[in-house]
Amino acid sequence: MTRLIVTIWLLVASFNTLAHKPSDSYLTIRVDDRQITGQWDIALRDLDYALGLDANDDGNITWAELRNSREVVYAYGLSRLEMTRGKQLCSLQAADLLVDEHSDGHYAALNFQAICPSGSAPLSIAYRLFFDLDPQHRGLLSLIHQGLTETAIFSPDRQQMQFPFSADHSAWRTLTDFAYEGIWHIWIGFDHMLFLLSLLLPAALIWDNAEWQPKLGFKPVFFDVLGVVTAFTLAHSLTLSLTVLHYVSLPSRWVESAIAASVVLAALNNIYPVLVNRRTWFAFAFGLIHGMGIASVLLDMGLPDTQRMLPLLGFNLGVEAGQLAIVGAVLPLIVGFSRYRYYPLLVMKSGSASIVTVALVWLAERSLDFQMSIF
Repeated sequence: MTRLIVTIWLLVASFNTLAHKPSDSYLTIRVDDRQITGQWDIALRDLDYALGLDANDDGNITWAELRNSREVVYAYGLSRLEMTRGKQLCSLQAADLLVDEHSDGHYAALNFQAICPSGSAPLSIAYRLFFDLDPQHRGLLSLIHQGLTETAIFSPDRQQMQFPFSADHSAWRTLTDFAYEGIWHIWIGFDHMLFLLSLLLPAALIWDNAEWQPKLGFKPVFFDVLGVVTAFTLAHSLTLSLTVLHYVSLPSRWVESAIAASVVLAALNNIYPVLVNRRTWFAFAFGLIHGMGIASVLLDMGLPDTQRMLPLLGFNLGVEAGQLAIVGAVLPLIVGFSRYRYYPLLVMKSGSASIVTVALVWLAERSLDFQMSIF
């Protein structure tokens, strides 16, 4: 019991502002015989962390500060990107530096050209941006060749890839890459994880005579969890798909604030039970909001309308697999420790109070657009 309490407290305490969208960059490359052009969108906050772009240290990177650091930014970025074709190194040349906007803020848009040998040899790309500073960073690639877009994701474990421009190879890699990214996104998506944990904590209990009592047997616990997880899955899969396919669109700030609010309400319901027998509907209602938040990874890639289905399918499958892994790991602990008489107070309520505290910080940050330093 003591170990479980300590684990929950440490786990919740570690869920800081990383619940915001993780560090990603977006690399779009267009291949046309010998000439290759590209645009590399890199978050200004990430460049500032690596290079110190904020000259006056006022917390705001202006266009003048970015423009004055143009040479440094290009030198830093292009030194961490390498292209080869037919075993011959391509020459990368800087072009216009612009500013782009994504769902989580402003990005420096590094336009460049790559002069490569002509021919049909596969193109090899090596990507090393920020991996030495942030192992959670990902590079999301869109490679356009003859009207088709091939996608890939660079990570510390996969820093180099080869592109033979084969449709079958491209489809399989796209599916597996985005499935892996979906799993990873859920595992580091601490707001989604805490929402799910808040719904699971009372799964092995029943509210009877104004107090929590352990359920008898595993069967009612299983069906309770099945209902909650299924409702959450259906809801966020629905809005994830609708958002990526551009049928639904809400401002990112509203969505992220609503997700933080959902975590607060789910955890508060464990302390002050109101929707004891309606957690499935609660999971479905707020799952719709969570799906819109999860969609930001795919939206920011700017995939063509005709080539969104495969990344969407792979990403969604990965999200569900990651979610099931979390449920499979947490549920046996909850069932086992719920038999102790102090579980409702010391584990569920104390853990939920910790979740409320962290989620309130997220809610303030997202709704008021500022960052606290306590988490």
